[in-house]
Amino acid sequence: MISTHVLDTGRGVPAAGIRVQLFRGDELVADAETDGDGRIRDLAGVEPGTYRIVFHANSPFFKRVEAEIEIEAGRDYHVPLLLSPYACAIYRGS
Repeated sequence: MISTHVLDTGRGVPAAGIRVQLFRGDELVADAETDGDGRIRDLAGVEPGTYRIVFHANSPFFKRVEAEIEIEAGRDYHVPLLLSPYACAIYRGS
């Protein structure tokens, strides 16, 4: 299971309405938008392997933020994005 959330650290609030896509190779596995709390609680159930998570950021500078992640069997993954107008960070949450 993969979940995510996006925080607008420039304004200090959750970022609602951010489109997030998950790819395995060129195959689109999931496509969703963050809710009012900036979260997607269930982006996708996935098999082990390499995936690419794409955040379509609503920022004056960042239009898209991507990360390639490696998924292991039997684990859940939370992949948050901290986003401000001119900086961002992705990390593995819990």
